[in-house]
Amino acid sequence: MRHHPPQFPLHHLPPGSWRSGRRFFWPFAMVFGGIILLFFIAIGVVIYLAVTQGGGHISSGLLIPLCGIPIAFFLISMVFSGLAFRRFGRPMSEVFTAIDSVTEGDLSVRVPERYPGRLGQLARRFNHMIGELERAEQQRRNLTADIAHELRTPLHIIQGNLEGILDGVYEPTAEKIKDTLDETKLLARLVGDLQTLSLAEAGQLPLHSTRFLLADLIQDLTSSFSSRAASLGIAFQTSLADPDQQITADYDRLNQVLSNLISNALRHTPSGGKVFIQTMSSESNANSQIQITLRDTGSGIPPEDLPFLFDRFWTGDKSRSERVHSGLGLAIAKQLILAHGGTITVDSEVGAGTSFAIELPANGV
Repeated sequence: MRHHPPQFPLHHLPPGSWRSGRRFFWPFAMVFGGIILLFFIAIGVVIYLAVTQGGGHISSGLLIPLCGIPIAFFLISMVFSGLAFRRFGRPMSEVFTAIDSVTEGDLSVRVPERYPGRLGQLARRFNHMIGELERAEQQRRNLTADIAHELRTPLHIIQGNLEGILDGVYEPTAEKIKDTLDETKLLARLVGDLQTLSLAEAGQLPLHSTRFLLADLIQDLTSSFSSRAASLGIAFQTSLADPDQQITADYDRLNQVLSNLISNALRHTPSGGKVFIQTMSSESNANSQIQITLRDTGSGIPPEDLPFLFDRFWTGDKSRSERVHSGLGLAIAKQLILAHGGTITVDSEVGAGTSFAIELPANGV
């Protein structure tokens, strides 16, 4: 349950770009060489016509232009072809070389963005695309490491308990068997949460939307958590702007999101504190929106931790030893709200508490 800071490799230019540049140079050279050759052929035809029309002699007035124009055209063509290659050929060669590097698995490659106009935009967009791929690959590696870390502990405990019982170190008491069973339940919960999160992120999580009263959902949450809040000495309060407000959503999934937020709020709010749920509605472009706000007077979250709050396996309390949670609750909550076409934001102040704001379309997605 930890956050991995991004550790991207240093960006570099495409390897072997000089070879690709030479490869792109020859098409330009052939095109402009062909143009020059055609021009010299045209000059030769002109000279031939001038000689035949002049009785085998060229007037002095035509001799200088006929000799100077080919030389000037050759020099101008060489300069123009060089500039054209620098402006179009070299950028494209660098892009194609970078594509080859990406194909081989090198996501640290970048294309220089020094070119103006459309080519510069192409380079910037290409670099942005590769940057997103690199970030996604780093997240995948972090997720793999996190999953291995989360699975390792319960598996070691289960293995140790079973080996201890077989070796006679532990008695097969009900307590020892219950501890092993709890670890298997934690594993099952972790696998289930991972499956839910992966389906939600892929947009393939089925939602069973129904039309129901928002007040009924809040009442169920109150019934579920009021006793626990009272035992902790925490005031659990609700406020409904409109008791008759209806919403189209997946009741169970929305209940799952709010239950997770309330559970977290109760866990981080000291005795004598308060957890408060408020619902409001608003009209925006003829589409009714529902706002659900959950506030607590708990310990709060440091500002530097807020950007990572909805990451997988992240926890701000590095010393927390309890292992009854998979560390995926907030990540799943965010994906479930997004699947409903809504948004979820968080605002917190250390020592003052935390506030989650959820906005959902009243008529569903």
